[in-house]
Amino acid sequence: MESPIKLLLVDDHELFLEGIISLLEGNENLEIIGTALNGKEALAKIAATPPDMILCDLNMPEMDGIELVKIVKEEYPDIKIIVLTMHDDRPTVTEIMMAEAEGYILKNTDRAELMTAIKRVCDGSTYYCNAVMSIILDRYKEEKKQEEHDIRLTEREVEILQLIAQEKSSEEIAESLFISRRTVETHRKNIIKKTEVKSVVGLLKIGYKLGLIAL
Repeated sequence: MESPIKLLLVDDHELFLEGIISLLEGNENLEIIGTALNGKEALAKIAATPPDMILCDLNMPEMDGIELVKIVKEEYPDIKIIVLTMHDDRPTVTEIMMAEAEGYILKNTDRAELMTAIKRVCDGSTYYCNAVMSIILDRYKEEKKQEEHDIRLTEREVEILQLIAQEKSSEEIAESLFISRRTVETHRKNIIKKTEVKSVVGLLKIGYKLGLIAL
């Protein structure tokens, strides 16, 4: 049996933290190892007991969620982050996307979407809710019109990038394209080398920017 996913919850509203705990209680695949009321407190707890994943708000005292995401991604790149907030304005969404948080959902979500986000992120993918994805796509459509891109992907690399965007694993991609998993991994490495990104989030950003991935 696999070990449960260790979660750290970060939000300055204790009532909201209690609500999230209530939503996640009873799931044997999840273990809430702590809570924090701001980014500064969260960093102290991460240093003491690193979680697998952080669920965090953005608007908090002492150190906000944006700063927390940036620091965690710099110092603890293996920790996954899902932003759970009411903020859906374009500047905030853009900043979090650039900081490469794996997930971004709004606080009016339900338990089903929250669990879907956690599962996808733990599986190595990303989860951005529809409202946030629309903002991201609009931004990159505008950038695409303003910039010329010299990244050249082969037809096969484009196919694989599009399947990655559909949260397909390397094994699933291999089955879909009737090629070996090793070949998929080789193509993935070539894509990463050409695009100069180091994460799935980075690949998605490039895909949107080149117009190769649609919502």
